[in-house]
Amino acid sequence: MKKLFIALMLIVFISLPAFASRGKQIERLENSADVLKEIMDIPEGSIPKDLLGKAECIVIVPGLKKGAIGIGGDYGRGELLCRLKDGGWSPPIMVLMTGGSIGFQLGGTSTDIFLLVMNKKGINKLLESKVTLGGDASAAAGPKGRTAAAATDVQMHAEILCYARSRGLFAGVSLNGTVLKPSEDDNEDLYGKKIDARAILYEGGEMPGESAKRLVDELNSYSPRGKE
Repeated sequence: MKKLFIALMLIVFISLPAFASRGKQIERLENSADVLKEIMDIPEGSIPKDLLGKAECIVIVPGLKKGAIGIGGDYGRGELLCRLKDGGWSPPIMVLMTGGSIGFQLGGTSTDIFLLVMNKKGINKLLESKVTLGGDASAAAGPKGRTAAAATDVQMHAEILCYARSRGLFAGVSLNGTVLKPSEDDNEDLYGKKIDARAILYEGGEMPGESAKRLVDELNSYSPRGKE
């Protein structure tokens, strides 16, 4: 019995780090669903729903950390979801955002980031290794409001539209120079195994838990018909 008890305790201690790591990913998904709902419920100041409806993918990074105000040192983890053939949203894959600098002074050290990816060129580059905003993919500050009618020509031709919120202020921002790449460790923590990110984003698959499903449901509720 003593040997059995010791063996069980070893299994528990070995498993604890994995449970803790997965817990971080679940918490991140919950935070992303919360901030998405908060942003989309802002009267006259949200991400335009027609733009969200046309987006091929979306990146949400809740609580991007800054090492200093107005200069480099941005660092955050979040998730990427893409359109499936039926117009709905894929399960998430976890991503890492580093470098660059937020081009709009929002006055906070923790910022929620939203990227609307308007075509999959940049995402294909990201899935190969990483993508640099403004380099590998053209990026611009996104327009706000109920529709995208006020968008400029630059915004409407950008591959990625960028938004940020800090201290309650939500705005389109420049994120040129920021690097976005998949986080293999975070994905393995969330899914419990190594995954094929491209297959998940383009073909779908089993949802990795209720938190991921909630985030997908929130996205579908704001763009239920998919691309128009």
